Amino acid sequence: MADRLTHRVAVTGMGVVSPIGQSIDAFGASLFAGRSGIGRITLFDPATLPTRIAAEVPWRGQVMRDRKVTFACAAAADAMADASRCGTAPAGAGGLSLGLGLELFSMDDLAARRAGAAVPDGARERLLHLQTPSDLAVSLLAHRHQLHEPPVTHVSACAAGTDAIGGAFRLIATGRRRWMMAGGADSMINPLGVAGFCSIGATSTANDDPPRASRPFDRQRAGFVLGEGAGILILERLEDARARGTAIHAEIAGYGASFDAHGISEPHPDGRGALQAMSRAIAEAGVSPDDIDAINAHGTGTPKNDVVETLAIRALLGARAGQVPVSATKSMIGHLIAAAGAVEAIAAILGMAASLVHPTINLEHPDPACDLDYVPGTAREHRQRCVLSSSFAFGGQNASIVLRRGDD
Repeated sequence: MADRLTHRVAVTGMGVVSPIGQSIDAFGASLFAGRSGIGRITLFDPATLPTRIAAEVPWRGQVMRDRKVTFACAAAADAMADASRCGTAPAGAGGLSLGLGLELFSMDDLAARRAGAAVPDGARERLLHLQTPSDLAVSLLAHRHQLHEPPVTHVSACAAGTDAIGGAFRLIATGRRRWMMAGGADSMINPLGVAGFCSIGATSTANDDPPRASRPFDRQRAGFVLGEGAGILILERLEDARARGTAIHAEIAGYGASFDAHGISEPHPDGRGALQAMSRAIAEAGVSPDDIDAINAHGTGTPKNDVVETLAIRALLGARAGQVPVSATKSMIGHLIAAAGAVEAIAAILGMAASLVHPTINLEHPDPACDLDYVPGTAREHRQRCVLSSSFAFGGQNASIVLRRGDD
């Protein structure tokens, strides 16, 4: 029997590191202006690969061995500062729910150890040596932010960020946690990551015009563009947030997940898993499809995904489907893989707060099979009380959350 949801869950802190802004204000400004963060790859020489573009984070600070760990720490620090700006921090022991990308040891470490090198001296060096990103990120975040509850890590590929938020929501809503740090971080803009996606033909090869390469729902779409970054949210019981007088950005109202196991890199052709995840999130939130005012789409820009997602949204919303704005954040920031759902949840929350839906850029050639209102080109004024944000991952892993305005 499922645990009863006995607490409402507030979002009281947000932090983001993205290709179009490394703060919430900068990210929001770029988002509503429709700015692209996609350009030529500079982190390594991609000359031998068919895809030579990505949405890199223009990071100016130090990188602690792994970019995704660095981004997670930066976004978490901003999220905690945001949640504590009223002068008090969230009450009680906190936990961590984190989605992370591909788990790789440092190749330099492995080569050195194989050659007979000793484990490095010094506490910091030993911490970094032969640690996977999740080991390192969990240790650093727990230590820096005094997160004493057992952590939960999510490796559900492109759904990991949304699963991390949904899992944290459930722990708080059922009374097992007072507050949680939740989100995702990823960076696969490296030779192995880009080559891997190239090998399955998933990425765009529009190398001559990077800002226009990510084209969700457009007839000329030809694959996603890889991005990187992190999104971290602080979630806590609504009654605790109100008691300490902090601002409430939004509520997490419901979470739904599914696993359709249709294929490794393509969704079920009828959108079965996507529809199940969205329907379950709406049911848990205690709302109906008629209450959904906008959707932040998975919207990768791949030929199959966009059609299937459109079918699933139509099945969910019925006659209202063409009247509900659907925005694809990936048109601007690319696909952040494990971080995508968390950063897109922040985009949805910013839209609710501003009564704006951000645009889907590069949608210039309508596809008859993608016939919803995707907010092409320019942001639009639109008051939203409930927003659905979804992530549909490799292998048929699907996750959706329902977000509610913070002033309701």
